[in-house]
Amino acid sequence: PSFWGLVNSAWNLCSVGKRQSPVNIETSHMIFDPFLTPIKLNTGGRKVGGTMYNTGRHVSLRLDKEHLVNISGGPMTYSHRLEEIRLHFGSEDGQGSEHLLNGQAFSGEVQLIHYNHELYTNYTEAAKSPNGLVIVSIFMKIAETSNSFLNRMLNRDTITRITYKNDAYLLTGLNIEEIYPETSSFITYDGSMTIPPCFETATWILMNKPVYLTRMQMHSLRLLSQNQPSQIFLSMSDNVRPVQPLNNRCIRTNINFSVQGKDCPNNRAQKLQYRVMEAL
Repeated sequence: PSFWGLVNSAWNLCSVGKRQSPVNIETSHMIFDPFLTPIKLNTGGRKVGGTMYNTGRHVSLRLDKEHLVNISGGPMTYSHRLEEIRLHFGSEDGQGSEHLLNGQAFSGEVQLIHYNHELYTNYTEAAKSPNGLVIVSIFMKIAETSNSFLNRMLNRDTITRITYKNDAYLLTGLNIEEIYPETSSFITYDGSMTIPPCFETATWILMNKPVYLTRMQMHSLRLLSQNQPSQIFLSMSDNVRPVQPLNNRCIRTNINFSVQGKDCPNNRAQKLQYRVMEAL
């Protein structure tokens, strides 16, 4: 990834950009913004369908165009439409998320990629334009039971249909609301796409609670190949871009860490760190 900008001149931002993603979130440096409202999710009360792909780099779920899912609120001025859900995960449990929290990685990261449908006609146009993208990021952790939405994507019958690069499988009856953890707290900053051409058009929203998947489901992800059946097996795991310099960007949150508590009555930064880690 460090040489992306040299491989293709159109990917120049990957090397020289100053607002690149992912980043390491230092909770002690976050700023509380009381004007950050909760994220509003609008599914129109309908379930959605889409196609799950093995792209060779990611597990990607692309929604069909019949069922529109929009989000607004939070740091957004405009409504944004869900285009794709992408999974990142590691070969070991202590790695796999693109973003880090106080230097620590999680087992994986779900990224819900939205484009600004009020200003732009499609994802491709929005991705290279100002205020183009909003990416909601949710850390994944391993537990005894799994998130019901992830369960639909990662159950054995489904995930084994996309073992090799370019495999695809149709999913229907999905409830997008189920992928979101039960929290209205989040962290937000301005950044970029984490794959070339690394356009710096993304507002990132990191939810303050993880979603869970089982050890077996994580194992199934690690059995996905970057290659086609005729080629050597190469696990898709560790499909993450290394963290990029923050370069004085502001990281805002709606977690009110000025609320005093018995744990850290006077240290705001410490109190915040406690709140964030407690949630995760």
